[in-house]
Amino acid sequence: GGVILFDETIRQKASNGISIPDLILKNNSIPGIKVDKGAKPLAGSSEETVTEGLDGLRDRLKEYYKLGARFTKWRAVYNIGKKYPSSQSIKSNAHALARYAALVQESNMVPIVEPEVLMNGSHDIKRCYEVTTDVLNECYNELAIHKVDLKGTVLKPNMIIPGSECSAKVSSEEIAKKTLDCLKKNVP
Repeated sequence: GGVILFDETIRQKASNGISIPDLILKNNSIPGIKVDKGAKPLAGSSEETVTEGLDGLRDRLKEYYKLGARFTKWRAVYNIGKKYPSSQSIKSNAHALARYAALVQESNMVPIVEPEVLMNGSHDIKRCYEVTTDVLNECYNELAIHKVDLKGTVLKPNMIIPGSECSAKVSSEEIAKKTLDCLKKNVP
């Protein structure tokens, strides 16, 4: 198992003086770190976001490795609506995820790649499947362009579910089946 820390937490010490990463290791877990700077408004698309944090990331990763981190996390989020996610949002976030993953591997750590299609909205399960397919395809296209070793990554995908405001309810079995099917068809 692993523990995802924040910048502030990875620098702290327990009451006995041991660093938090060392405390995690001592308890048979692996320390990791969230390295993105959060979702910010996407220029040219007022309803969408792009995850920021690439500026200075290489240097931050070197420091986090010295502090004990061995894996990292970066989350990109996609809303489903009538006009989105736009191709601009899908491409911008996939590009950032791939640049992040390449830098993390360069720093001898494992990147958790999290392209998350959100459950907010009135979309049905079919629309979630379609959007997730587009997001995963672009993400893996960018990972290939950036020469990321896929065997050295962890994918944290979203489930394929209808939106939280969708009137059509589906069973947990159908959600599981659609999610597994989407991953099998779209993840190399």
